[in-house]
Amino acid sequence: MPTLTVIRPRAEEVEGQPILRPLPSAKCRSVGPFVFFDHMLPTHYPPGHGMNIRQHPHIGLSTLTWLFEGQLQHKDSLGSDQQVGPGDVSWMTAGAAIAHIERTPAAALAQGSSLHGLQVWLASPKEHEQGPGHYSHHPADSLPFSDNLGVKIRLIAGTGFCMTSPVPVLSPTLYAEVQMQTATTLLIPAEHPERALYVLEGEAQLESQALEPRSLVVLPAGEAMTLYAASDCHLVLIGGAALDGPRRMNWNFVASDQGLIEQARTRWAAGDWPTVPGEVGRIELP
Repeated sequence: MPTLTVIRPRAEEVEGQPILRPLPSAKCRSVGPFVFFDHMLPTHYPPGHGMNIRQHPHIGLSTLTWLFEGQLQHKDSLGSDQQVGPGDVSWMTAGAAIAHIERTPAAALAQGSSLHGLQVWLASPKEHEQGPGHYSHHPADSLPFSDNLGVKIRLIAGTGFCMTSPVPVLSPTLYAEVQMQTATTLLIPAEHPERALYVLEGEAQLESQALEPRSLVVLPAGEAMTLYAASDCHLVLIGGAALDGPRRMNWNFVASDQGLIEQARTRWAAGDWPTVPGEVGRIELP
């Protein structure tokens, strides 16, 4: 049994929302195109309170927001204005410059709400880093789903388990939600060179090695591995092809060239950036 790389996430807080962040890490900078992974922990907001991530910029990446519970309002500088619910995919490609906000919708803010979900960033291939921005919303019922012998798999993005998601990823990608009943097994194929598992809940074993809940476990390349559910389990599997070169990350910017990051920082600080219609507040450079 090969030694697994286990990344224990650090606890953070984003605009009042507690999160766990295993990526990026000193142990692992990326898994396939995934360079950032936030687990938004289950949180209840009383009436008048909620998430409010003000206007902020991105370059060189795509964001994918996926909720288990609650609702968020996505608005961006392309003019998109979309309410995102549980099981939906909110996909935004930044290209050369985009700004967006995510907040609790007005109705949920008034009555109080709960939130639990994941947000990941996928680095764009070099040929798309400075391309146009894009936004698309994919309702839960549009995503491929399989239910076989106590194992449920929903393909959030990319390809895997003989399914293809409609989300317009820019490079070979694997992003799947897995729910397993006690004593079931799942063969994780080696079709994607890089893969990692994040256990949300339950007791799982990979080739008889116990996995730590709420830790990211990086799988060895080129090996098909068997996942066993010692209890009812809820996991996500991420991966894909290796990046086409190293990436630099600074605040909300991802790029293959440090010069692009410096340029983006200068532009945002000077107010030379696309703005979200109807939005005034913004997050300043750290």
